[in-house]
Amino acid sequence: MTVQNAVLQVGPLMPMVQTAITRDHDALQLPAGAGRSAFLADHASSITVAVTSGRTGVGTDLMQALPNLRAVINFGVGYDTTDVQQAVERGIAVSNTPEVLNDCVADTALALYLDVLRGISAADRFVRRGDWQTKGNFPLATQASHRQVGIVGLGRIGSVIARRLEGFDCTIRYHNRSEVTGSPYEYVPSLLQLAHTSDVLIVAAAGGASTHHLIGAPELSALGSRGYLINVARGSVVDQSALVKALTTGALAGAGLDVFEDEPAVPPELMALESVVLLPHLGSGTHETRAAMADLTLKNLRQYLADGTLLTPVT
Repeated sequence: MTVQNAVLQVGPLMPMVQTAITRDHDALQLPAGAGRSAFLADHASSITVAVTSGRTGVGTDLMQALPNLRAVINFGVGYDTTDVQQAVERGIAVSNTPEVLNDCVADTALALYLDVLRGISAADRFVRRGDWQTKGNFPLATQASHRQVGIVGLGRIGSVIARRLEGFDCTIRYHNRSEVTGSPYEYVPSLLQLAHTSDVLIVAAAGGASTHHLIGAPELSALGSRGYLINVARGSVVDQSALVKALTTGALAGAGLDVFEDEPAVPPELMALESVVLLPHLGSGTHETRAAMADLTLKNLRQYLADGTLLTPVT
């Protein structure tokens, strides 16, 4: 039997969120694979709210298949996997979970920064393999303090990253679509120029069509053979093929990557490189932050069902 004003779960969610929306709102779960068409035929017209994550989203085809959709409640700060343009055109509200993950994502960026420049993970492997005993001292690394750091995207997370790097006496510049009023850091209107003047480029920009492959071969070349790239944003912001080529040819000194273009797939060429640190998209992955994200997701859902508004709307 079709339930009116149904809540739909799209993709996997944190157990706390999944349990709550099922218990409190009788949420339906969108099947994967062959069962999806039959499910939508039975339930599409009843669904008014979708609860999803930044990794899954409500894409173009699914949104079109839900004629009475009124809100997309998103677990995560990124929402580039949701068709926001269509949502705006149809008056569909979209929320995310900003602010609560700023610290942990910034901490991850800093961990990658220190790891890549100082070779921490590589040195750990060096010891575990027994190379310290058989080969002598670990090769010299790069100093992490007093570096020229460029931040691509000085938003909520980028600003927290910058403040942390002040403690390392780094010179910080940034590139945005527009200058941030009141920022203490130098604004560089040209991304290519920012790369050219940076020892390390940290990517904290939002994903989506407007930033797709924002950083490509020209920017990586400008960063140079002694430069490093850190990406805690979205894999789509960096041209991954160009990045692999730069790293494997030595045109770039190293990279710290928490995100990839086709997750969870990671280019095999990167696996063998000691100069690259690879993380499984865990920027916000702490008990404290995920609990805060779950709480905000559920508050958005409850408020929307109560009065049609969102605590943290993006549209």
